[in-house]
This record gives sequence, C-alpha cells and structure tokens, in this order.
Amino acid sequence: MLERLQESLAHSYRIVHELGAGGMATVYLAEDIRHRRPVALKVLHQDLAASLGAERFHREIEIAARLQHPHVLTVFDSGEAAGLLWFTMPFIEGESLRDRLRREGRLPVQQAVQIARETADALDYAHRHGVVHRDVKPENILLAEGHALVTDFGIARSAPPPGTERITQSGVAVGTPAYMSPEQAAGERDVDARSDIYSLACVLYEMLAGEAPFTGPTIQAVLAKRFAHAAPRVSTRCPGVTRELDAAIKTAMARAPEARFQTMGRFAEAIAGVGLSTPPAGMGKSIVVLPFANMSPDPENEYFSDGIAEEIINALTQLEGLRVVARTSAFAFKGRNEDLRTIGELLDVETVLEGSVRKSGNRLRITAQLVSVSDGCHLWSERYDRELTDIFAIQDEIATTIAAKLKVTLSGAAPGPLVRPETSNLQAYQLYLKGRALVSQRGPSIRRGIECFQRAIVIDPEYAPALAGLARALVLAGFYGMGRPEEIIPPAIDATRRALEHGPHLAESHMASALVALMVERDRPRASAEWLHALELNPADVEARAGRAFFDLCLVQGAFEEAIEDTRRALETDPLSGYAHTVMAWAFALAGRYQEAIAEAHRGVALDPDSFVTHYVLLCACRWDGNATRALEYGTPLLSLSGRHPWALTYVAMALFDAGRHEEAEAAYAELVARSHTDYVQPSMLAYAALHLGRQAEAITLLREAVDTRDLFFAAVVLRWPDLATLSASSEYKDILGRMGWKEALPTSLG
Repeated sequence: MLERLQESLAHSYRIVHELGAGGMATVYLAEDIRHRRPVALKVLHQDLAASLGAERFHREIEIAARLQHPHVLTVFDSGEAAGLLWFTMPFIEGESLRDRLRREGRLPVQQAVQIARETADALDYAHRHGVVHRDVKPENILLAEGHALVTDFGIARSAPPPGTERITQSGVAVGTPAYMSPEQAAGERDVDARSDIYSLACVLYEMLAGEAPFTGPTIQAVLAKRFAHAAPRVSTRCPGVTRELDAAIKTAMARAPEARFQTMGRFAEAIAGVGLSTPPAGMGKSIVVLPFANMSPDPENEYFSDGIAEEIINALTQLEGLRVVARTSAFAFKGRNEDLRTIGELLDVETVLEGSVRKSGNRLRITAQLVSVSDGCHLWSERYDRELTDIFAIQDEIATTIAAKLKVTLSGAAPGPLVRPETSNLQAYQLYLKGRALVSQRGPSIRRGIECFQRAIVIDPEYAPALAGLARALVLAGFYGMGRPEEIIPPAIDATRRALEHGPHLAESHMASALVALMVERDRPRASAEWLHALELNPADVEARAGRAFFDLCLVQGAFEEAIEDTRRALETDPLSGYAHTVMAWAFALAGRYQEAIAEAHRGVALDPDSFVTHYVLLCACRWDGNATRALEYGTPLLSLSGRHPWALTYVAMALFDAGRHEEAEAAYAELVARSHTDYVQPSMLAYAALHLGRQAEAITLLREAVDTRDLFFAAVVLRWPDLATLSASSEYKDILGRMGWKEALPTSLG
C-alpha cells in the first residue's frame, strides 16, 4: 500500500515514515514538495474508505478545510490515489493527549480544564459551521506549545444547515467506544453536536480520573454500561474536583441528549474558571434520611411516618459540617426498596438513615438505623417503644445520636434540642404534616392541604408553621388560578400576619410574607427582603432558595444568571427535586435560553411526571422559541393531564395560531371566554391569548381587569413575562404599570 501511495503522490509529496495507525487511518510524516514543509498525511483504511465513498469523503473534507480556528488543526489538501482516500494537515511537533495520559496517568485539574476548554472552543466553532466531529478522543487532541489542537475533522460527519440534503450514513460507526455517546453507539442517524459534548466530557473525566468513565473487557461491555448505568461522578475518583465541575461533567454525560448542555459553548462556560476545591474541615460528612416506612394498618399514618423523617431532616440541617440531602430527593426512593449503595452513589452521600413507624392508638414503635454506604455496616440502630406524646423527644434523640455518631455539632449558638416543637397538640401536628405533604404535590392537592391547615389552626390558633403553610398555600392557589382573588386574599393576609406574630423565627413565615408582599400588596422591596430573611434563617431550605430564584430573582429583578446559580445550589442538596429543576427551566426560559430550558424541564418531568407546571414550562419554552409544532406536541396532552386548565388552553391557542391553524386557535380562545362566564379564568390568561390573536384593545381591557380584580398571576409576572414584551412601549401598558405602583417598562425583547 505504501509503495502504491508513494508512486501516486510522487509529484506532490515525499513520504518520510509512518507516524502511527489508528482505527480509521494510518498517519505518515511527509514532505510537501511544492511548499517545502512537513505535513501529516492521513490515509483512510480501505474498509472505512469503501463505506464512506469517495464522493462523501470529498464533500466532508471540503467542509472541514473551511474551518479556521486557533484550536483546529486545519486541512491542507486531499485526494484519491491508487484507490486510497487521503488528506494532509500541518505536522505538529508535540504529542497527543493520549501520549500525555499514557505517561502521566491523570492531569492536574487546572490543566485538564484548560485542555477541555480549548477543545470545546474549537468544537463549538465547528458546530456553528455545520460540522460535528463524531470522534472526540485523546488521540484526536494534540498538545503543542501548551495548547490543544483538535484534529481529524476530515472524517467528521457533516451536519448540514436546515433545508439541505443530509449526507447519509452508510453502515460504518465512526467513533471510539470509550467516548461514544449512547445515541451514537445505538447507531442513530441523527447524531448532532450534543454527541460531541458527551464525548468531550468523557475525555475530561479521563484527564481528571486517570481512566475513562466506562470501561470493560470488550467493546460490547463498555457500550452496555453506557446504556445500563448513569455516568459516574468524577469526584469519586478525584476528590479535589469542585462541585461545579463535577456537576458540569455529569450534565454533559447525561444519557439523553436533551438533558445535556445544548451547545458546546454552554459546556465551555460551565467548566470555565473551575478547578480544585478546598472544602472546609468536616464538610466531607453527608447523610440522606429516607422516608420512614409506615408499618401501621391505617394508610393515613403515612403522613405521620413521612413527617417524622422530614422533622429529622430539618433538625440535621442545623448541624455544622454535615451535608443533608433535602426532602424531595430523599423521598424519591419511597417504596422502591433500592440498594443503599445505589442510593449513596446517586445522592453522593456517605451515610443513610432509614427506619419504620408503627402507630397504634397512643402507642408508638419507631425503629431507626444509620448505615455506612461504603460497606453496608450499621453504625447505629435503636428501637423506641413510647407514648405518642413522646414523638418530639424521639425525633430529637435520633438527630442528637446521629450528630454524636458522625461527630458533628450544632451550628452557631449554644447547644440545645435539635427538634423544637411549635405546638403541643398532636392532632394539630398531624394535620399540619398532612397539609404540608398535600401542598408539596401542587395541583388539586393544594385545596386539600388548605383544609388540613385550617383544621390544625382551629385546634391551635397560634401554631405558626400551620399558619405559614396556610398563607403560602392560599397564595399559590391564587397564583395558579384555583380560586378567586376575593376568596384568597383576606385569609392569606390574616394567616401571614399571625404566622409572623407567632413564628418570626421560622423561614416558612417569611416565605409566606414574601409571596403576599409580591402578589397581594405589590410591595417588591419588602418581598425581596423577606426572601433573603427566610434564607438567613434556614439556608438549607430548598423551597425558599428555589422560590426566591423564581419569584424574586427572575420575575422581579430579572437577575436570571443569579437565579440559575441559586437553583444549582439548591440542587446540590436536592438533586432529584422536580420543583428545583422546573425553576431552573423557568430561569433559562425567561432568559431566552430556550433549548436549555427544554432540557431542564425534561429532567423535571422525568423526576415528577405528573407535575403540571413542569409540563407547562415545556409548552411555554417551545412556543417562545418559535417552535409551534413542538409546543403543540407538549400542549395537547397537557390539556388532558390538567383537565383543560386555562394556562394550558391559553398557550395551546397561541401555538395553534403560530402554526397557522387560526380557526382552531379562535375556537380555543372562545372556549376560554365562555368558561370565564361560569368559572374563574384569570384575566391575564385571556389577555395573552387576545393579544396574540391580534386583539390588542381587548387585551388592554383584560389587563386592566387583571389589575382591578387583583389577579395574583399577573401581579407576579407583569415585569418579565415574554408574552407582554410587545406592549412594553405602549402608553396603555405604562398606565397599567403605574396603576400597580410600578414605573418600569418591560424589556423590549423576549427574556
């Protein structure tokens, strides 16, 4: 082969010697005779050349040759000689990343991040010019003068712009198993830029950990692991990696493409400036408290057993140096009988507390055991046979014992009980637990939760958590359009006032106050202050952090990047929280980063398939992104899931209009108007639909009605909702803002 090649190329190149061979090509050092310069000449293996075909090869080489970037090794020349396909590139006096890894095993974090960032910059440039590499691996990253150069774009698959004919795959899987994305390994034809993101994350993982994330004795074993197991965390192999870098790699290696970063540029941003962490002393300790199993015959006691676990979680968050997984992620394993080691790996914790509750009359039997994830050993176990009146003492005893076993102490002030009951009435306490569980489900369950809180307050009128829970539930019900403002607002104001009076030390009281200040009193500065006060009282409260991110940072301040970062912090302790992922999706959507919003919402749906709001943000993000077809794909089933909730019907009407189905859009709007005569439909929703269907005067009238009738949704979103952006410069809308006491105009573009 070499003789035939040299003979065919003799007039242009002189082959010096072979540099190496890989799975796709053999590389020679050659002299470019005309320009008197050394080049690397790559000759495709004959089986690959036959599969690609000369026509496709030349088309892809032509595309690759147009790539001009500081971190791309460009193509000089190409051709066909003696039945062989070849191309030339600059000869680099350096080494490949593979050579470096063979020599050193793993790289310092900052160097690994620099190489990955430069590689990402090169790939992002290529993606924006329609080229997907499809074989990102250490062998194709060269290191010269301390910088990375990406090579082998010449056999990358072209990703044509929309509307052009796709170059078809012809039976060969380009890529290396250790770095292939799941969709590439499955042979999918529509592999896109997100496949390169996955592959680069695998390379970065290997630079940090010293080995690829998925290994095995055979190619089939490696690929099988990729489909059967979630990507491991690099922090388990390289403890000095920051949480931010760990999370970025984990996201980039998500099994589903839509769950990854949606552009290479976003991945590059996520890993920029992150490196080694120096965790404070004692911060390595971590625990998840699983929901206690209800061993009682009465299923109603499920709320009671869940409440015990939740109170222990709240107590443990007060301990300095202990990372406690939040309720939603802990309760995601309820009833699943999952292996504790699997739970520990998924939640990145060292210890697990599990237990059971049997309640019979006024007698309780509670068992609890603390287990080490690494070896499955029981660090402590205990059984409590007590009176029901001892419940708070038992919870405190369990939390205190865990603190002693894990050698952590109470934060800040003088020592005292970790569990401090806010009521002495056990019936009120049980109703509060049930109400809290129901409200956390959102949707129609909020109404049932409100009833439980109201019954608890009748029993104990000074029970601050129940008062705060009632106020929050009422405002949320008004926000979702589940009740008329005149029915919602007076009891919400009263419950908030009493919650602050009897529980000023509770984060829940100030969360309720923040919601009332924003949506009822329209006092934005006080709302912002109350969110901050809630987080000062309980920095570990995921609902407070996520709630502030959405209602204050996004909707009031327009501080979308801060909202995204704050939600990421919430997800550190509650990674399986569908609510937190939904808030992240809203932040991306309101910032105009729609593809990331869609990916984040998909994560939320996977964690909480019945969440109306998570499905709703998918619908909104797709419509705001101009993809009416996809919006309808999400919106149509949402109508059934929600019982044709006005929010869903409004945005389906708008998507139908965008899709050119104007008669159907008008019919959907007519349904909304007809329902508003018999049921409560928020005027703001009617206004959005009217505005989109070209009825601006009608929309203005409806928005004035939203102000006058105290539409809670409109009060929350008035400054930042993209569907109102077209009105931002109008005098009528400025008048509406003035009537609400707000002087700012809306942004003039979406997000």
